[in-house]
Amino acid sequence: MAEMTDHTDKSFDHLPQAAAGLSAAFARPKWIAAVCVVALTALGWLALALTIAGNNDIFAAICRPATTALTASGVALTALMWAAMVLAMMLPSAAPMLFTYAEIAETAARKKETVVSPLTLAGGYMMVWLGFSALATTGQLALSRAALLDGGVAASSTLFAGVIFIGAGLYQFSALKHACLRQCQNPFPFFLTNWATTSRGVFRLGLKQGLYCLGCCWAMMLVMFAVGVMNIVWMAGLGIVMTTEKMGTGKWFTQAIGVALIVAGAAFILSGFAAHWPGRGI
Repeated sequence: MAEMTDHTDKSFDHLPQAAAGLSAAFARPKWIAAVCVVALTALGWLALALTIAGNNDIFAAICRPATTALTASGVALTALMWAAMVLAMMLPSAAPMLFTYAEIAETAARKKETVVSPLTLAGGYMMVWLGFSALATTGQLALSRAALLDGGVAASSTLFAGVIFIGAGLYQFSALKHACLRQCQNPFPFFLTNWATTSRGVFRLGLKQGLYCLGCCWAMMLVMFAVGVMNIVWMAGLGIVMTTEKMGTGKWFTQAIGVALIVAGAAFILSGFAAHWPGRGI
């Protein structure tokens, strides 16, 4: 990404009025960060909508006997779906981090210091989550082949779904979760300590922040395997929870979500046992 210098006093008088106004607005890091979050999140949801609308049998190619080779189109569609999901779900939760960087960058620009566009930071951040989407695609294909996902998109048994929920709930209480969450909730000290003025350096900052976010949210993302990978309602709900969690809600909120996930997991498991209790139909 191109580097930006001080734009506070820069004139765009040589441009037509409409173009000058647009250039002045987007020369500011805060505006770029805001557009980045909104546009890329919208792109993720749009890609998901198009994928689901045009491919109702998207996972038909992966849910076949083990002797049948996976089709390239099935794998590609699965990877596209996960990439769109991470854009739609994780970029809103990255907004505090991007805006914190933009605030510092705008202050530096006023001092005529060279700063790098927030898009570069977002690029490093999304690189981590696109890597996660590749691993999730591989995991989904493996679980489908093992018949652990019904139709290739959701847990085939309440026991498996319950284990996923309980695991995600327990992770909410872990030291690693809270260490990563603290970095996500308060990125200012991180940027102040590790500030960079080159594109490569800012990209690395995005990678590090992406890893903190991954350490914070990976377990909750795996809940999608339990409820259905293309479940839009759960996607939106989990996205809201993860975004709220990173806005400095405190440990009580994180632990409350953990309790809710554990209770839901226990309910899944108990319902599975109840369905197979002696005297009930199997």
